[in-house]
Amino acid sequence: QVHLVESGGGSVQAGGSLKLSCVGSGYIFRTCGMAWYRQAPGKERELVSSISSDGNTIYIDSVKGRFTISRDNANNMVYLQMNSLKTEDTAVYYCATESPKSYADGEYYCVRPNRFAYWGQGTQVTVSS
Repeated sequence: QVHLVESGGGSVQAGGSLKLSCVGSGYIFRTCGMAWYRQAPGKERELVSSISSDGNTIYIDSVKGRFTISRDNANNMVYLQMNSLKTEDTAVYYCATESPKSYADGEYYCVRPNRFAYWGQGTQVTVSS
């Protein structure tokens, strides 16, 4: 059973920093691409950043140069370092994993092609001016 738990959200003033963490369990973490999504009030959920199983990263334009995604496969962790935060970054942030739909030797793992199919419960980030 895939389980994702985020932490690290909070309230910060514009220009400040926060680091979000997410731990995954129930599958072979290192085989799956991971991502951070966010959803602001009244808006649709959007993909903020992703990191593939081999470490390739993608960012939306609005966070390039300010956010950094990273992963620690030994500890099943993915992080989002957020610097120079702006009020428009205020949202609930969700960790997501690709779908570990393949099974072998008692464990689930990801293969390509794939898509982000599981999300954590979210962590609130509030940036005030």
